[in-house]
Amino acid sequence: MKPLIVSAILFLISLLSFADAGSIGVNYGRVANNLPSAVKVVQLMKSQGVERTKVYDTDPAVLKALSGSGIKVTVDLPNEQLYQAAKKPSFAFSWVQKNVAAYHPHTQIEAIAVGNEVFVDPHGTTKFLVPAMKNIQQALVKYNLHSDIKVSSPIALSALGNSYPASAGSFRPELIEPVFKPLLAFLRQTGSYLMVNVYPFFAYESNADVISLDYALFRNNPGVVDPGNGLRYYNLFDAQIDAVFSALSALKYDDLKVVVTETGWPSKGDKNEVGASLENAAAYNGNLVRKILTGGGTPLRPKADLTVYLFAMFNENQKPGPTSERNFGLFYPDEKKVYDIPLTVEGLRNYHGQPSSSSSPSPVSGGQPQTSPTPAAPVNGGGGVSKSSLANSWCVANPDAGKEKLQVALDYACGEGGADCRQIQPGATCFDPNTLQAHASHAFNSYYQMKGRAGGSCYFGGAAYVVTQQPRYGACELKA
Repeated sequence: MKPLIVSAILFLISLLSFADAGSIGVNYGRVANNLPSAVKVVQLMKSQGVERTKVYDTDPAVLKALSGSGIKVTVDLPNEQLYQAAKKPSFAFSWVQKNVAAYHPHTQIEAIAVGNEVFVDPHGTTKFLVPAMKNIQQALVKYNLHSDIKVSSPIALSALGNSYPASAGSFRPELIEPVFKPLLAFLRQTGSYLMVNVYPFFAYESNADVISLDYALFRNNPGVVDPGNGLRYYNLFDAQIDAVFSALSALKYDDLKVVVTETGWPSKGDKNEVGASLENAAAYNGNLVRKILTGGGTPLRPKADLTVYLFAMFNENQKPGPTSERNFGLFYPDEKKVYDIPLTVEGLRNYHGQPSSSSSPSPVSGGQPQTSPTPAAPVNGGGGVSKSSLANSWCVANPDAGKEKLQVALDYACGEGGADCRQIQPGATCFDPNTLQAHASHAFNSYYQMKGRAGGSCYFGGAAYVVTQQPRYGACELKA
């Protein structure tokens, strides 16, 4: 048999073996004033083999452009409309009729994201989430669309009270009874799935002194062993997803599927945004696509065929915040690629990015924890003070860092960072004052002291700095 024929047969076999693998989608954000028309965007998606997209509203131009394209779409009911959708079934019925029923099935709407990262929304919309989802579901039933379209809501990883190690993943205690139990019961009852937004970049950027870049980018590395279950993790994405699976398992919802509704890596950032670069963005997204499309589950759920939506289709020039926020796109507004990665199984055939390590579970004999991958070089500046230079020093939250960065850093410190955060839990001695700055300072300082006040251990991507006067928050003093 000729080599060319053999090659073709092997590739066909590989396609068949990937038939039950995961799926890649792309978020289509439009916080910009220089993007192509929706018709051109859909043409671009089709030319790249994009089979799924997620949008952040129900813009008629976008939904019309997607009509007949064969691209499956997830639409969003914005946080601002949660109150009305929860309180007025008539509003939910009208919203579904106008924004979903009017387009489906020519526009293949497969899911409705009710709100987005509601638990971190500063407007207090959490209590309206599940009632709004139930009313939207009833509207789908009314229009006989409930068999075709699922209802869910994307949560940020900060919805976890503990995310490290992955085996100890759990939801925030104060959210379990009022929100998560009814939410998960609704998802099970309707045959839906939990939507999760996961960004290893933010964990790495805030903690580059302790997280290996290779580990964050799916590149070859020794791996990290979870002391709770003996499984070895070769990338941060798997560890974060398995923390969610563990949180579900803790509430007896092992049967629920997870869809990653956002993940990505910026191709550009500010000077203090460690790791934001074109090369790293291409490595993260390229290796992630390969993992998902070749059937890579997670160590905890090796057969989980994940659907993952990359963020985002374009660089969006009107997004607020640091430079990275405007540089998560796969494409520039002129439709040229920011970097070249495949989005399909066929495209993987000629993709030569550095292969990722195996993500299959590999228990360690005796369950002994192994050392973590060699960490990236410590970050200097912004509190990178050595222990010898400051015998008595403390690490506190930088109030100018912004709520989002403080929350991400706090989640890391109390999760993967291993800080002792028991004192700032509800009812504990240092819970009051119940402010993000106070809680973050307790967590950052615990981490800083635990690391022996080593250089770079009070940085958290600019969210913290060192002080030499012992800080006090309410009745609690930070310990040295």
